[in-house]
Amino acid sequence: MQAFAAVVDSGSFVRGADALQLSKSVISRLVADLEARLGVRLLQRTTRRLSLTPEGQVFLERCRHLLADVNDAEAEVTRHAGEVIGELRVSAPVSFGLQQLAPLWPAFMARHPQLLLDVTLADRFVDLVDEGYDMALRIARLPASSLVCRQLASTRLVLCASPQYLQQHGELNHIDELAGRTVFAYKLLSTGDQWHFTGPKGPVSVKVTPRMRSNSGDSCVQAALQHQGLVLQPSFLVGEPLRLGRLVEVLPQYRSIELGIYAVYPSRKQLAPKVRRLVDFLVESFRTPAWPA
Repeated sequence: MQAFAAVVDSGSFVRGADALQLSKSVISRLVADLEARLGVRLLQRTTRRLSLTPEGQVFLERCRHLLADVNDAEAEVTRHAGEVIGELRVSAPVSFGLQQLAPLWPAFMARHPQLLLDVTLADRFVDLVDEGYDMALRIARLPASSLVCRQLASTRLVLCASPQYLQQHGELNHIDELAGRTVFAYKLLSTGDQWHFTGPKGPVSVKVTPRMRSNSGDSCVQAALQHQGLVLQPSFLVGEPLRLGRLVEVLPQYRSIELGIYAVYPSRKQLAPKVRRLVDFLVESFRTPAWPA
């Protein structure tokens, strides 16, 4: 269409080729291919001049409208290049989403008023491509995959209980004593009821018998805050109760698993500005995490 319009506007194949910075043979072939596909002649060619056929006149008017729309679309994309517009679909774990992400969303949306943010909280690995998510937050020892990830921060699992519980049931002197205590377990923990630690003499694991299992870390923490038993929960979730003294770390010389907090997205190539801006915003926000190391 561009070749056809250029030939008509310039009055010859040579000048049309010059306008598009192509050779005359290429322009001639493009116009000929267009006529063959349409099954009509668009131009009458003589040795002295070119003229439009009636079909060519009709087609030229439609071409001008279509080419103008193409130019407008390109200008729109160029104008918005780097801007955060449209819908951004994000998946995140429930507890992390409520405690750590929810307070950040207003500031991010204030920076990008044209953005529609769609956040789904779920403690499962969503399929970003099949389920149509732009990005996911994951807390894990992230396995190798076809996805691209960027680490935002890290968190460790902390063994803790309330001071009142320890006062009533006694302090633990060794990690093995954990097997006989009341515990509340997060049932999506990858190691199940086998809790792993690294102590003064190296790695050690303890098989616990939970009084309650839950797919909600918040539920487990609430039980600990009510002086019912011990929990092994991520530092981002128990950081505030630990800071306020409502919970205390038990046997701090035994450190449990450390997990990465990752932003995960399908591809690094042609990463949408809205995803890039969110990743950069989260990196900035978690540069100094609010929870203990």
